Amino acid sequence: MEYHYAYPRAAITADAVILKETKGQTLVLLIQRASAPFQGMWALPGGFLEMDETLEECVARETEEETGLRGLQFKQIAAFSAINRDPRHRTITIAFLALADETHQPRAGSDASNARWFPLNKLPQLAFDHGKIIGEVLEVLS
Repeated sequence: MEYHYAYPRAAITADAVILKETKGQTLVLLIQRASAPFQGMWALPGGFLEMDETLEECVARETEEETGLRGLQFKQIAAFSAINRDPRHRTITIAFLALADETHQPRAGSDASNARWFPLNKLPQLAFDHGKIIGEVLEVLS
């Protein structure tokens, strides 16, 4: 398909909030960004929607590419559309939730220099608006 538009279009991304319970605490999976923007900062796994995939396929693909995790069951939670949430251009993201278990051991992949679990009460400084996304997902769960 070829597209020609007289006016700009927003980009669409899918971000994954992946949680697991271990030793009585809830952990969230984050990746350390390997490139700009926010290079070196921690973020949710996720990325841009391709023209030939659904949002569900996008979040599963990006999660596998960045963390190596497969077979997670994602549930769409909310859309985030603040005007300046991404410094590159106008980007709207759809957040998905997945629950992992002890068998899900991440490894850094494309666009990620690291991937690891963090306790929800000890999160590093996060890129983009990912702190807000995590907060809203937790609100939906409570």
